[in-house]
Amino acid sequence: MTPARQGHDLGILLALAYQRFVVELRSSLAGAGIDALGRSDGYVFRAVAERPCTVSELAVRLEISKQGAAQIVDDMERRGLVERRPDPGDRRARLIRLTDEGARALREARAFHRAFERRLVRELGAGPVDGLIATLEHLVGEDTLRDPRIRALYL
Repeated sequence: MTPARQGHDLGILLALAYQRFVVELRSSLAGAGIDALGRSDGYVFRAVAERPCTVSELAVRLEISKQGAAQIVDDMERRGLVERRPDPGDRRARLIRLTDEGARALREARAFHRAFERRLVRELGAGPVDGLIATLEHLVGEDTLRDPRIRALYL
């Protein structure tokens, strides 16, 4: 540990940095008139934007229980962010789709992500930001980054 870093725990710094990112994201979204988002909404937005799916498929994609996925979808549906429509290929199944408001929230969030990274590059330079990304990719691991469920979140 270098003297400049003494006392700063990496795990705590990672958690605090993520909290800061989320606070800024929520502020940015609120500025765009999107202020009623839940903690899991972003993951659902990205999973459903890739392609509409059933609650069961969503549960598998997010690695949560079917009951948990149903609760999240019910809540997001009440807030007008997703809707369920009959599956044209299986009339018994209902597909979860983004509403116009859900799609707008996802566009705004993606724009914030890009702006946040550009701001870091302006403040710190490309080298440190590239190094941070490489470090995080290393921590996450190549297998996880190649996982189709994770890759779908990048789309």
